Amino acid sequence: MQIDFIATPHKDTTTLVIFAAEGFSALHQGEYLSAADVAQLEKSLKINEFKGKKAEAQVFTAVGAYDRVVIIGLGKTEKLDALTIAEVGGAVYKVLAGLNVTAANVIVNTIEGNANTDAEIAGRIAYGAKLRSYRFDKYKTKEKDDNKKPKLEKLHIVVKEISAAQHYFEAKDAVAEAVFFARDLQNEPANVIYPASLAKAAKNALTPLGVSVKILGEAEMKKLGMNALLGVGQGSAHESQLVIMEYTGKGGSDAPLALVGKGVTFDTGGISIKPSANMEDMKWDMGGSAVVIGTIMALAKRRAKVDVVGIVGLVENMPSGTAQRPGDIVTSMSGQTIEVLNTDAEGRLVLADALWYCQKHHKPKAIIDLATLTGAIVVALGESTAGLFSNNDAMAAQIEKASKTVGEPVWRLPMNETYDKDIDCDFADMKNIGSGRGGGSITAAQFLQRFIEGDLPWVHLDIAGVTWAKKDGALVPKGATAFGLRTVEQFIRENFEG
Repeated sequence: MQIDFIATPHKDTTTLVIFAAEGFSALHQGEYLSAADVAQLEKSLKINEFKGKKAEAQVFTAVGAYDRVVIIGLGKTEKLDALTIAEVGGAVYKVLAGLNVTAANVIVNTIEGNANTDAEIAGRIAYGAKLRSYRFDKYKTKEKDDNKKPKLEKLHIVVKEISAAQHYFEAKDAVAEAVFFARDLQNEPANVIYPASLAKAAKNALTPLGVSVKILGEAEMKKLGMNALLGVGQGSAHESQLVIMEYTGKGGSDAPLALVGKGVTFDTGGISIKPSANMEDMKWDMGGSAVVIGTIMALAKRRAKVDVVGIVGLVENMPSGTAQRPGDIVTSMSGQTIEVLNTDAEGRLVLADALWYCQKHHKPKAIIDLATLTGAIVVALGESTAGLFSNNDAMAAQIEKASKTVGEPVWRLPMNETYDKDIDCDFADMKNIGSGRGGGSITAAQFLQRFIEGDLPWVHLDIAGVTWAKKDGALVPKGATAFGLRTVEQFIRENFEG
């Protein structure tokens, strides 16, 4: 979908979108509708009990020179923040796509009593519409119902401050493009995205943006002693990979922030095999790696002044004659030994070596890891909120703030010595699962913390419940979400750039 910013409505469409705040007394329509048309619209809105609530919509036909006039609610003026405006933009796309129009003019006027400029409102509406417009249909050779495929190709945002609106949107559009790339990776089937192809996709996408991409194969990882990661993938015909992506927006003059992602391109559970029902969903067990790759892309596209290293461990967890067995003991890159009691608790083994490699080779100032790590987090928080774990209160608070800004909810869970003791082991330094069914997400986080040196600030985001959406949201269509990318990008913008 093409989005542009113009001073007057484009003549390629007779569809007009205007906005109304909750409790509106009059429509803000500029000079594009006659006074008589506005009066009739206001009368119809009252009859239809339109309140102007956020994303509330009314569609009218044959109004003045327009075939359609769409009125969308902004909600309460005093609550009209950046996220709300973006969600209204998402509603604009949803309504227009449902009408099967190919283009529309969207009128942005000053909203009295609100601090947002016209340019900010225009840019944020465009950003929200862009995020909501994502669609993964590359494998559809035909649509059973042609009306289900949106026809919207152009969105003309009519605003006075054209240059300022374009400038605001350019940075956000870079983020949206990165979100789309991450969602594409998550949506692809496992016969298309496996460790080597995912590594290649990252290299091909990031290298032209100036990102240094290095890929380690199994022989190189074996020399480094990365036996925890390699043990997970040893049952697969696909070779495991470690991808290191260095973005030096400050010229490499600073210790980097590190992003580490779990990339299990398909997770059968291994010998501890999962039930067959819904196993196809396990193609998105590489969600954390897609978010890390996408975040690096977003930073590079908008030329963020920050140094960041992204590291993703890519494996496929399969049962076979060479697969890891329950009870096997492996020595991680850190030298710590792990008894693998459940081969379906594999993500933490991948992250253990990736985290250690990151610290030894890149000396980061802080680490964020993202992983679809535990089913327990879905039991605890459902499918709308990610679990947050950290050894640093200040960094945890910064992540929480960023998540609220972009609308990706997180909730911090506890970590302490009692949980940590639960992964002590009789035969090795630790086991890869806790003793009982309770607190599984916490014991997984405690496991990861054993591979964080000293008091290095570290945040772990368990995104197992939020990486895939079963229904459409305000900014996220059904399917892969790239949850965490916008949060981490916002966190970096607020705390590390400059």
